[in-house]
Amino acid sequence: MVIVRRAREADLDPLVLLLRALFAIEADFAVDEAKQRRGLGLLLEDDRACLLVAEAESGVVGMCSGQLVISTAEGGPSLLVEDVVVHESFRGRGIGRLLMEELTGWARASNASRLQLLADRHNTPALDFYRRLGWEGTNLICLRTYSR
Repeated sequence: MVIVRRAREADLDPLVLLLRALFAIEADFAVDEAKQRRGLGLLLEDDRACLLVAEAESGVVGMCSGQLVISTAEGGPSLLVEDVVVHESFRGRGIGRLLMEELTGWARASNASRLQLLADRHNTPALDFYRRLGWEGTNLICLRTYSR
C-alpha cells in the first residue's frame, strides 16, 4: 500500500536520493546534494509551496512539488509543478498518478486555475505519462539565465 502525504524534514535524505535519480536523466540539471537539500528545506518552510511524498512499507518511494505563482494570463494563482519522480522499482504502479492527483487537489484548494511544468524533451516516458494524465504541450519554450 502507498500513501501520499506532505513531506517532513525527516524525509530529506530519501528525497535527495530521488532528486539524484531525476537529475541523472535531465540534461539541464546537475546533482548537488547541498543545493537540493537547501531547496527542499525552503519548500518545506514556504506556505505557497507543496512538497509531497509517496510512502510505501519500504519508505519514501516518490515525490513531487508545486509552487504557486501569480499568472497575469489567468488573473490569479497558477501552480508550477516540479520534481515529479518515482523510484525506478516502483514505477508503473500508479504512484506518479497519485502524487499528481494530490498536488492537483492542493492547487484547487489554493485557487490555482492552471498547473504547468517543464519536462526534459528527451524523457519520453515522462512525456507519455503527462499526456496520459491529460497534460498538453504549449507553444512556449523555456529560457533561463542566472543572476549571479
